[in-house]
Amino acid sequence: MVLLTLTTIMTFDAVRMSGARSTAYRLGFRSGLEEKVADQIKKAGLQVTYETDTVIYRIPARDHKYTPDFKLQKPGGGFFYCETKGLWTVQDRAKILLCIEQNPGIDIRMVFSNQNSRLYKGSPTTYAMYCEKNGIKYAHRWIPDDWLEEARQGEQGVA
Repeated sequence: MVLLTLTTIMTFDAVRMSGARSTAYRLGFRSGLEEKVADQIKKAGLQVTYETDTVIYRIPARDHKYTPDFKLQKPGGGFFYCETKGLWTVQDRAKILLCIEQNPGIDIRMVFSNQNSRLYKGSPTTYAMYCEKNGIKYAHRWIPDDWLEEARQGEQGVA
């Protein structure tokens, strides 16, 4: 599906400043090449219309695979995954959320080298805050004793 929407036409003359040549950015272009091509179009006697339409597209869905770090038994025959992370990238965060969203009942728990790390430099959100917001169990540096006890009970077949 392709959808075109018409927005205001930006004419080349309207943004050209008098006097010394302005930078491409000041003219509303993203690069010097765009400015040069706009100038070429104008010199050809054509109207310059720059970034006036938006084309909607969908990236085709592909199946991906995720291999959790550790699998531990739960009492009653289930299990939980324990994923360890030092640096938790935006791609890793998206992958975990998609796995949880697309696999109802899956139990993925995170162990961070530092739960107080920020999502990115200057971010107000820590790994711990992100997990709390998204309902993901997490721990700092080590698997908590209660998770290990849960796994012990699972291995022993305790219901």
